[in-house]
Amino acid sequence: MGVLSWILLGFVAGTIAKLLHPGRAPGGCVLTILLGIGGALVGGYIGTMLGWGRVSGFDLRSLALAVSGALVLLIAYRVLFGKRR
Repeated sequence: MGVLSWILLGFVAGTIAKLLHPGRAPGGCVLTILLGIGGALVGGYIGTMLGWGRVSGFDLRSLALAVSGALVLLIAYRVLFGKRR
């Protein structure tokens, strides 16, 4: 996948992860894209290790892996930085 595809997949995955995880969402559009891209990497790594497949293109399985990885990163981000104001 090219860089633009990773950014698009990351934005979609980050947006879906923010919609699925209730509560006040930290950050804006840039953080959403970064969490989504990181989630795609984390989800692809975990999916590869468990034998579920890889994030290799823009399909439903790759999107599910990216969203699950983005949810993991979003929850970790909220646990670490959510209470600070």
